[in-house]
Amino acid sequence: MSSQFELNWVIDKRDADRQVKDFLKDEEISRTALTDIKFKGGRILVNQVEVNVRYKLQKDDVLSLIFPKEKPGEGVLGEDLPLDIVFEDEYLLVVVKPAGMSTIPSREHPKGSLANALVGYYQRIGLEATSHIVTRLDRDTSGIVLIAKYRHVHHLFSKDQLVGKVRRTYEAFAGGTLEDDEGTIEKPIGRKEDSIIEREVRSDGQYACTHYKVLKRHKAFTHAELQLETGRTHQIRVHMSSIGHPLLGDDLYGGETTLLKRQALHCKKVTFIHPLLKKEMTFTAKLPDDMQELLQADR
Repeated sequence: MSSQFELNWVIDKRDADRQVKDFLKDEEISRTALTDIKFKGGRILVNQVEVNVRYKLQKDDVLSLIFPKEKPGEGVLGEDLPLDIVFEDEYLLVVVKPAGMSTIPSREHPKGSLANALVGYYQRIGLEATSHIVTRLDRDTSGIVLIAKYRHVHHLFSKDQLVGKVRRTYEAFAGGTLEDDEGTIEKPIGRKEDSIIEREVRSDGQYACTHYKVLKRHKAFTHAELQLETGRTHQIRVHMSSIGHPLLGDDLYGGETTLLKRQALHCKKVTFIHPLLKKEMTFTAKLPDDMQELLQADR
């Protein structure tokens, strides 16, 4: 596998006589990326001949952009850990993260994270890259995670996230009985004072919006589907707690822990526009065993 990420375009009539830099700007190549290409080992080629960004393109030119090599891991150790891959191509990965696995290493959990597993996987397949995780999940939240293989792909996904083009759907077990069949929670979220981890609804927080729909009301909890318009840390957990229905197992936000020992939250679906192929893609993951068993037991 090539260790350098490369993009290629065949120039058509409408882009003839344009400078390379203007063409690449329209292709969402960032200034930072162009600077890295110039100074850190990348190249700009037209018909396999190296050029600079002021070169004027002509019809039928083949423009190639070769990005610098990325440092594998950048401090994240590669580990040979199980990786549940739902989809993979040369640009991205879609994986299912189990509950109990951190997305990235932390002081409390320096090893065993999804990032460690990714770097280990890249090492095994010969890909020199670090872990560019697009959609993070809390340690005890299970489900779909979207990963970019290269920095530029991550950049494109980040732009799409800002305009709502990366959509995630969750399933959760909320404590008690949600009276309304569906609803929207719009409450700003910020860091709780004197806490590094905990968030809370607060007037000076960032805007946050969560939509929910009841799937089924059980004796001990409500099975709900949730979608986010924003992606604040702990957003679903904080919002559900704020309306008096903290998630089962979520002891940080007041959830009942008798039935489940981790927050009952699962990212079941992600939908996005492929940043290079420009087609919509959707991937799903079934509920994990602990949540399935709870549904069966509460029938």
